[in-house]
Amino acid sequence: MTNRDRFSTATRLRLLGEQTAARVYRSQTRRQARRSRLTGRAALLALVLCTLVVALAYPTRQYVSQRAEIAELERERQQARERVEHLRDLKARWQDDAYAEQRIRERLHYVKPGETGYIMIDPNAAKKSRTTQGAAARPWYANVWDGVDKADRADQ
Repeated sequence: MTNRDRFSTATRLRLLGEQTAARVYRSQTRRQARRSRLTGRAALLALVLCTLVVALAYPTRQYVSQRAEIAELERERQQARERVEHLRDLKARWQDDAYAEQRIRERLHYVKPGETGYIMIDPNAAKKSRTTQGAAARPWYANVWDGVDKADRADQ
């Protein structure tokens, strides 16, 4: 090449193009080299992430189930507190003599001296005989007595 060719525009453009092509080629080979390394890194990263997911799956499941159990126990505790409050109220009511007297008179049919006690009988209940009533609806001694009656009839 002569000096004149060296400074010509076409020569300069050709040299510039060759240099640019060389840079592009070098950067492409670097990218390819990086891609192959990045693929290995990505595989290792994926393996580590999968290992972490598998390692944390059981503790996470345990945590969720324990939280549900704690919520259930909290609900039961709240119900127990409400039951205790109800029983305290009931105890306080029974400590009042007027309430106790009212309940005793109602349940046990007690009357004060000079009062007349009345018991209203359901007309439909009088029609039922002892044998037609269900065993659960009758008192235990009625069931026992019916069993004795049946056993006496079987002997005759």
